[in-house]
Amino acid sequence: GHEQLLTTMEERMMDVEQKLRLVKRLLQDKVNQLKEQLSKNTKADVMVKDLYVENAQLLKALEATEQRQKTAERKNYLLEEKIANLNRIVKNLASPSFSP
Repeated sequence: GHEQLLTTMEERMMDVEQKLRLVKRLLQDKVNQLKEQLSKNTKADVMVKDLYVENAQLLKALEATEQRQKTAERKNYLLEEKIANLNRIVKNLASPSFSP
């Protein structure tokens, strides 16, 4: 009976050790998976930060372009007014009331 009990206990111990090795392997796989995910997340975080900076630069460039467009529109308006005034002057100079 004593030998049978020892044999049963040894079998249980071997079974438990095998299960522990399996659990250890599964845990190691999970650790590796999480490390890989962390690496991917870190790379994604860097990309998001880069995109944020690039977006800010593009917004500044857009604002500068819009400002230049407004300035050009103002100058264009002033030039059109000057042309209209010059046309009026030329028309007045060419009108018969100024002829001898």
